[in-house]
Order: sequence, then structure tokens, then C-alpha cells
Amino acid sequence: MAGSPRCGLCGKAERLTRTECCGQWICDDADQYVLFSYARNSCARNHDRYTLCSHHHNEGHASRWQECEICRRDFPTEMYVYYGTNEYNFEKLPNPPAYAPTRCSRCKRVIRLAEDGYTLKGDEYLCLRCANREFSPTRKRG
Repeated sequence: MAGSPRCGLCGKAERLTRTECCGQWICDDADQYVLFSYARNSCARNHDRYTLCSHHHNEGHASRWQECEICRRDFPTEMYVYYGTNEYNFEKLPNPPAYAPTRCSRCKRVIRLAEDGYTLKGDEYLCLRCANREFSPTRKRG
């Protein structure tokens, strides 16, 4: 049927709902997510968990999320840019700020905070390889 609503992220036309944050049509599929699977198979969950739009709404901030200074301060710049520009957004952040890549404190390998596994040790970011070495039960200490 022409003109029927479709998910603004994937284009499907069945089992839709509107987002609480921005009122956009989206798949009503959060029930498809398996706990602790880290799957990105749910349009509703992805928008709810991985966008500034949803964060802004859930935190009750005033104004538009694109201009919200509180949202800007809530995340490291790399994650702020990711949450504002990823494929789970209906509207992307215009002119996202530049940032230096996050690097492992040990081996200096780039860690993509939104994509790669890593561990924090105090203020240090450790890639998984270095974290495994650091916290290995067979590591000789002292």
C-alpha cells in the first residue's frame, strides 16, 4: 500500500512503532534481541541505545539534541561523534567535532571505542591483546 509507514532505518513496513524520542517510525523488534549477545539486529534497540537522540530524550534535556551542550559533555568526543552520526540515527549530527583516535596505552594501536573491545585501567585504555597480557593469571608480577 502506497504511503504506508516504513521503518526509517531499515525500510520494513510490518510491526512498527514510533520512537519515544523523535516520533519516527521504527521496527517494533526489541524483543528479538538476545541478552548479552551484543547483536545489532534490532532497529528499536539500536536507536534507543546508540544515538544522541535517544540519550537526550531519556535524560530529559531541553532544546534539540544537535545543540545540547549537556549531551556534548556526557561522552568522550569519539563516542559523541559515533552516537550522533551512526546508521541508527534518523538525522545525523551536522559538523561533528574532530577528535584524535583513542590508542592503547601500551602498544599504541588505535582502539575504535564504538567497535573494538578494550579495557580501562584507571585512565588507561588497553586493547584486548594488551589487556590479556596485563591481567593474565600466568603473568609474573613484581
